[in-house]
Amino acid sequence: MEHSSEEESEISDSEIDEYKDKIYAQLRAGKLKVQYGEKTFRCPFCLGKKKQDYNGKDLMQHASGIGVAPKRTARVRASHLALAEFVKNDLASSLEPSLKLAIVECKPPKKEEEKFVWPWMGILVNVPTDLKCANSVQECEDMLRSQLSRFRPCQVIVKLDSNGQINHSIIKFSEDWTGLEDALAFEKHFIVEKYSKTDWNKINCRKDDLYGWLARSDDYDSPGTIGEHLRNIGVLKKISEREQEGTDRRVAHYKRQMEEKNERLQELELKNNQNAMKLDRMMNDKDRLVQEHNEKIRKMQHDAAMNSGKILAENHRLQQELETRRDEIRRSHEKFEELARKSNINRAKIEAEKEKNANENILLDLATLKHKKADEELRQLVKKHEQEKEDAFKRQYKLEEDLISKQNLEMELAQLRGKLEVMKHMGAEADTTSKEVDKISEELKEKDEQLDAMDSINQALIIVERRTNDELEQAKKELIKGLQEMPVTRSIIGVKRMGILDEKAFLAACKKKAANDVSKKAENYDLGGESILLLTKWEHEITQPDWHPFKVIDVNGHAKEIVQEDDEKLQALKEEAGQEARDVVVKALLEMNEYNPSGRYAVPVLWNFKENRRAPLDEAVDYMLKQWKLNRKKKTYFG
Repeated sequence: MEHSSEEESEISDSEIDEYKDKIYAQLRAGKLKVQYGEKTFRCPFCLGKKKQDYNGKDLMQHASGIGVAPKRTARVRASHLALAEFVKNDLASSLEPSLKLAIVECKPPKKEEEKFVWPWMGILVNVPTDLKCANSVQECEDMLRSQLSRFRPCQVIVKLDSNGQINHSIIKFSEDWTGLEDALAFEKHFIVEKYSKTDWNKINCRKDDLYGWLARSDDYDSPGTIGEHLRNIGVLKKISEREQEGTDRRVAHYKRQMEEKNERLQELELKNNQNAMKLDRMMNDKDRLVQEHNEKIRKMQHDAAMNSGKILAENHRLQQELETRRDEIRRSHEKFEELARKSNINRAKIEAEKEKNANENILLDLATLKHKKADEELRQLVKKHEQEKEDAFKRQYKLEEDLISKQNLEMELAQLRGKLEVMKHMGAEADTTSKEVDKISEELKEKDEQLDAMDSINQALIIVERRTNDELEQAKKELIKGLQEMPVTRSIIGVKRMGILDEKAFLAACKKKAANDVSKKAENYDLGGESILLLTKWEHEITQPDWHPFKVIDVNGHAKEIVQEDDEKLQALKEEAGQEARDVVVKALLEMNEYNPSGRYAVPVLWNFKENRRAPLDEAVDYMLKQWKLNRKKKTYFG
C-alpha cells in the first residue's frame, strides 16, 4: 500500500509523538507494506526515490537517520521514527544477525605498550550512499550519532575529501574510563560484524557498509587526512599512563581535602581555645562579683545586727530610767507619810499630794505599758526585717549557686560540642572513634536535660525574685509618696525631682546675661518678665520627645550618651541667655536621660542631700527609723 505525502497536511513538532503512534499502528496492522521478500524491504514513505530496496540493517539506518534529521519536516520525521520502531520491535526476527546489538565485554588490551589516541576516538570509513546524500554535513553527523547512540559518542566529526565528498568520520568518546569502555565496545562491534580495520585492509573487502575501529598509534602517524586530524585534536597515551594520571589526580585531590580539613581543624581548635579563655575570664569576673556581693551582704547584716543591738540597749536604758523614777516616787510617798505621822500637816494637802503622786504613778504605768508595746512592735519589726534580709540573702545565694551551676554546665556543653565537632571533622572511621562520638553525644544529651531542668528552676526563682522586686518597688513608691506628703523640713534623706529646670539658677543666669548686655540696658528691657517667659519655653522644650540632642561615644569599652555641643537649639540658648543658662538645661536633660530614659518627664527619686547622690532604699529606711526613734524619745521626755 503506497503512502503519498500530498494526502495529508503538515503537522507541528508538538504532534510528532501522536502522529508517530498513528503510523506505527498502521504499520502493525499491515496497512503500510514494508517487506517485499525474505530479506528485501522498502520504505513506504520514500517510494519512487533512487534506492528502493534495502536489507534490514540498511532500512534501520535509513529510518533512524531521517527520523533525527533536523531539516526534514515534522511529518516525515514522525513517519520514519515510527518505521524505525516497527523494524526494531516487529521485524527483529526477520533481520540478519548484524542488526542485533552485540553484547561484548569491554576489557582493556593486554599489551601494556600499545598506545591509543586520547581522547579516545573511533574511525569510520566507507560512509553509505544514503548518508552521503544528506543535505548537509550536520545532517550526516546527526544520522551517524543516532545510529551509534548505543556507544554514547560525545561528538561525530565528518571529514570531506578534496572534491567536497564525505571521506570518513571521527567518533569522539568521553575522556574517562567509561569513554574507553564505550570505544572498545564500538571496536568490538565492528570486529564481530566483520567490518573491522583488518577487514577494511583486505583486497577483496566488501563496500556495502561502514567500517570502524579504535584509533591507535599507526592511525595517529598515518600521512592522510585521518592522521592529520588525529594529531591536531589528540595525543598518544598508554593505558598505564592514563591510570597513573588518574592516580596522581586522586592523590592531589585527597591531599587538598586533607589540607582543607587540617586548616578547618586548626580553626576549630583556635576557636575552642578562644572560647575557653572567654569562659575563664567570665568565671573570674563572676567570682569577683559574687565575692563583692557577699561582702556587701555581710556588711548589711553586720550593720543590721549593730542597729538591733543599739535599739535593745536603748530600750533597756529607758526601762531602767522608768524603774528609777518609780523608786523615787515611792520614796517620796513614804517620806510624805512619815512626815504626816510626825507633824500636824494639813491632811488635805497631804491627800492632794498623794493623789497627785498616784496620778503620776498611773501616767508612768501607762507610759511604761506604751513603751513596752512600742518596744515589742519594734522588736517584731526588727525581727521581720532581719528575716526578710536573711530570706533575700538565701534566695540570692540560691540564685548565685544556680547561676554557677548553669555556667559550669554551659561551659561543659561548649567543650563537649567543640570536642565532638573536632572529632567529626577529623573524619576518622575507627570503631573506637565512633564509640567516643556516641559517648560524647550521650553526655551532651544528659547535659542538655540537666540544663533544661535548671532553666525551669531558674525561671521559678526568677519569678519569685521579680515578685520580691515588685514589692520592694511598691514599698519604694509608698516611701516616696509619704515623704512628699510630709511637711517640708531640712532633712538628709528626702525626695528630689530629676529632670526639672533649676528655676533659681536659670533665672539668675538669664539676669546675669541681660545685665551684661549693653543694648538691653539702653533699651530698658523688662529682664524679669523676659526670663520667666524663656524659663517657661525651655521647661516645655525639654519634655519634647522629638528633640534628642545626644550622641553615643565609647568610654573604656562602654557606650555612653553625652549632649551634642553643636546642637542648634542649645547654641541658640547660649547666644540668648548665656553659657550658665545652657548648663542648667543640659543638666536637666542629662538627669532626665539617666533617671527616666523611656520618657521625657521628671521623676521623683530618693536623694541624699548631704552627699548629693541617689539614696538606696535600705539607706532611706534606716534613716527614717532613726528619725522615728528620736521623735519617740522626745515624746517620752516631754510628752
